[in-house]
Amino acid sequence: MGCFGFLKTMMFIFNGIIFLAGAAILGVGIWVKVDKNSILSFLTKVQNGSSDLNQALNVGYLLIAIGGVLVLIGFLGCCGASKESKCMLLLFFIIILLVFIAEVAGAIVVLAFRPTVDKALEQVGKDLVSNIKKDYGKNVDVTGLWNSTMSTLHCCGFNNFTDFTNSTYYKGNNNSYPPQCCWQTEQPCNQTMAEQKKVLGCLPRFKEQIDKNAVVIIGVALGIAALEICAMVVSMFLYCRIKSMVA
Repeated sequence: MGCFGFLKTMMFIFNGIIFLAGAAILGVGIWVKVDKNSILSFLTKVQNGSSDLNQALNVGYLLIAIGGVLVLIGFLGCCGASKESKCMLLLFFIIILLVFIAEVAGAIVVLAFRPTVDKALEQVGKDLVSNIKKDYGKNVDVTGLWNSTMSTLHCCGFNNFTDFTNSTYYKGNNNSYPPQCCWQTEQPCNQTMAEQKKVLGCLPRFKEQIDKNAVVIIGVALGIAALEICAMVVSMFLYCRIKSMVA
């Protein structure tokens, strides 16, 4: 088996794995959206009767989008390599290139326009705090989404527990805060208890997790970028070889 045959086989195997993974993710996403009630019932039992998981099922849309892209990429790579289709290989190369450019552009925007991003986060924070004060404890969807987020990240509010001060929930629960603001206690979460627990807000907690896992995140990003570059090089190599062989 020559270099062409080896790369062709590796291209087929690698993209076959991507195709199967994408199909699995797509299937799960469709299942989550189609059979939402039974999944919610199962998760509610697992979570000891918690009904705040409804909003978490909206991840189905994200799974469908990611799965669809992976299936398309895997299909083009597999069929392009096995059938030696220049058109499919070129489409595969273009899609990977566009994804790579989008990733690089996103990284540049975040690094170069960090102050702008911080200002945007500030504005988003104001809107979310307003949303907490107005709808948390009143709107089932908003309450469920915030409870799921705070339970997952072990955080309280967007900035901290003061985001709930004078909110609908605060006034309707004897001037107390959500239990997530006072972890590991059965006592009412009043201001004194919340100040003692010092639970971080969801934004500071998110930033803390990013800083804590920065090396892993950078490593994964570089690994994905390297795979994308290799995929583009191999697909273009096969494209050129097929073209020269036909000629």
